[in-house]
Amino acid sequence: MPSPTTPVSIIIPTHNRAKFLAQAIDSVLAQTYPNFELIVVDDGSSDETQALLASYGKAIISLYQENRGPAAARNAGIRAARHPLLAFLDSDDQFTRNKLALQTAAMEAQPELLISHTQETWFRNGQHLNQKRHHTKEGGDIFARNLALCMVGMSTVMARRELFDRVGLFDESFPCCEDYEFWLRASVAHPFFLLDTPLTAKHGGRPDQVSVQFQTGMDRLRIQALEKLLSSASLTPDQFCLASAELVRKAVLYGNGCLKHGRPEEGHRCLALAARHS
Repeated sequence: MPSPTTPVSIIIPTHNRAKFLAQAIDSVLAQTYPNFELIVVDDGSSDETQALLASYGKAIISLYQENRGPAAARNAGIRAARHPLLAFLDSDDQFTRNKLALQTAAMEAQPELLISHTQETWFRNGQHLNQKRHHTKEGGDIFARNLALCMVGMSTVMARRELFDRVGLFDESFPCCEDYEFWLRASVAHPFFLLDTPLTAKHGGRPDQVSVQFQTGMDRLRIQALEKLLSSASLTPDQFCLASAELVRKAVLYGNGCLKHGRPEEGHRCLALAARHS
């Protein structure tokens, strides 16, 4: 197979991650594939992030915005990107050295595909974490499996710009779970190619992570994503039934949990939502 030549824009959103950001940036700059630009969007950091970014000089493109969340930061990077392929990396994760080379080659070999993802290696508090079976990634039509659980790692994704032209950008009203909402929207009509090898190291288990900060509200946000999907997307009858059933399941679990933990108004709202979609 000839060497891939398509230029790639890599987008790293960051907020107060100066302690980890250099490792993410360095993993991109160390790629065996040279045809890329690296855009780092500082989402209103108050730590040493700006000084760190300045130290890289012209090796990166540095953008700054007031703190608006990861969805807005990624969207700013998408708008600034100059290349037809877009890849994403969270600021506390890393690429393996051949990530861009292998994934760009896969995208070039299948020009009809608009989005791909890869396997990833998980670490929690620095220790390797074995993934559970229900986290096993798949390619092709992932819509049904993605309803229950976010099946795509943000730092594994490479997509053509055309995908965002078709389905829109990340929803900036979501402070968390914006990736889950986007994958649902994208997978309604577009297959996801899986490059079945781990090309990203994903780190978790820290209190500064958005998924930890919004842990108690993630169920509510996933329910919100499903409500949006059912009201705005062009779903097939089967997709509509699957999404409705998952909304009911999530709303009943979350609603009963709210009642149990002293949040009756939120609990009754979710149970009423489940009843409307039953």
